Amino acid sequence: MQIKNSSKEYDVIIVGSGAGGGMATKVLSEAGLSVAVVEAGPYYDPANPEQMTQLKPAYHSPRRGAGTTRFFGDYDQAYGGWDINGEPYSQKDDTDFRWFRSRMLGGRTNHWGRISLRFGPDDFKKKSIDGLGENWPITYDDIKPYYDKVDKLIGVFGTKENIYNEPDGFFLPPPKPRLHELFYINAARKSNVKVIPSRLSVLTKRLNNERGICYYCNGCARSCNVYGDFSSGSCLIFPAQKSGGQIDLYVNSMVRTVTTDNEGKATGVSFIDKEENQEYKLKGKVVVLAASACSSARILLNSKSNQHPNGLGNSSDLVGKYLHDSTGGDMMAFIPQLINRKTYNEDGVGGMHVYSPWWLDNKNLDFARGYHIEQWGGLGAPTYGTGFDVNSFNKFFGINKAGGYGNDLRNDMKKYYGSTIGLSGRGESIAQKTNYCEIDPNKVDKYGVPVLRFNYQWTDNEIKQAKHMQDTFEEIIHNMGGISLWEKPGKDNNYGLTKPGQIIHEVGTTRMGSNPKDSVVNEYEKLHDTSNVYVVDAGPFVSQADKNPTWTILALAMRSSEKIVEEFKKQNI
Repeated sequence: MQIKNSSKEYDVIIVGSGAGGGMATKVLSEAGLSVAVVEAGPYYDPANPEQMTQLKPAYHSPRRGAGTTRFFGDYDQAYGGWDINGEPYSQKDDTDFRWFRSRMLGGRTNHWGRISLRFGPDDFKKKSIDGLGENWPITYDDIKPYYDKVDKLIGVFGTKENIYNEPDGFFLPPPKPRLHELFYINAARKSNVKVIPSRLSVLTKRLNNERGICYYCNGCARSCNVYGDFSSGSCLIFPAQKSGGQIDLYVNSMVRTVTTDNEGKATGVSFIDKEENQEYKLKGKVVVLAASACSSARILLNSKSNQHPNGLGNSSDLVGKYLHDSTGGDMMAFIPQLINRKTYNEDGVGGMHVYSPWWLDNKNLDFARGYHIEQWGGLGAPTYGTGFDVNSFNKFFGINKAGGYGNDLRNDMKKYYGSTIGLSGRGESIAQKTNYCEIDPNKVDKYGVPVLRFNYQWTDNEIKQAKHMQDTFEEIIHNMGGISLWEKPGKDNNYGLTKPGQIIHEVGTTRMGSNPKDSVVNEYEKLHDTSNVYVVDAGPFVSQADKNPTWTILALAMRSSEKIVEEFKKQNI
């Protein structure tokens, strides 16, 4: 295949348009730099009527009454998934890693839960606390100013709680708890489980004239048509374009490699135009990788040259190593007290109004790191399909039915609608060098790009943490007067611990550090091995914390982008 070269040279080429890529686009373009954004998926704007799914009733689904080809459903804005035709990945030995890829402008920020938590002071120095893993080369104080800026720029609701390792920020007013959440609050507090208002990046108060306020449609997973929640496109890239930024978008463009010169310095990227099936090269003074932790690692490992025979940035042989994902565990319960609820528009955002941050001291437990509890339920709009079998509820009242139709089925559905609650734990795993992704020497995707092969196993720490989750869920459900809807998982299936990758919080493949021998990037997320390549997704994370990574990705990307601007001003680039 002939590779076509672009004659234009950009100041910065950004690969990926999610949280890190979007933030880099905004900061760098508004500083006057010319920017190319290369995104593997199509252009997407949640306000575009042709792409908008918000407010569409579930029964309009073209597969009404049948399964969906998309894991989260037709109306969730997730272009991509764990399995993509023509884009395989492989597993080593008995690994079962689930790799989610988002293929659209804005990436995963179009369909995430908007849980926007800061890492705390302890989260940057866990080795000093429990002796496991490594400390970050930076502290909370180093990143706090950037958390503050992100809060004010994007908006996050919550309340000041003065919890040391759950740092407060600049908060918008939170929505009030709904009925099922009031049940949870009372039950959790009986078990001495702390409950506080959630911290979600959803606007409950106007920030500017460009974005609307949440109107409580409960459809954040569909991405907001008034830009009331955080998505990278609507909150970062589009505003940067409107303010006059020099931004060229290359969509449906799969990056193969970072190109380098005879001295090993980056010269740009090579990508495949997926619509033309044609390979192109772009030239840039700086390359910023923000393709997601595993995708960026894949690009670096495939970027071999005489100067970088092991892959770009991989002199330490650590690109792809220390891969880790959040732990996960779930339990769903039926609350008999909530049957025959009056149905009404239960005003709320598309996510939980309250949650439980980690509340215990691990020194008194048999596992090292903590987890938070998310909960879900209530009177959200029904999806196509029911989400449950009404006869599984009837059995609790000694009513035995097989199937159902007509008024009898409708009455049962109304009876049980809004009577369930779900509890989910999301916890911190410990980074292990033995958990990694690498290039499969025998497999390529449909574009001819070598694919990733995963090796990953949970340790006893994660398994014991999952057991604690299930024990806690059981106690809280009992306090609610609830009945679990499935058998409590036991040791034989790791107490319900989710498969690695399934929580979609993978981090750590290009870990940050001061020493080039045991890390991939420095404290500003620049590769140790070359002067003009940065990684601003979750790859540089040294550890995960028991928090969702998005707010930290954004803060670090802002910090790194400001460093790039500074280097341009000093004419070091």
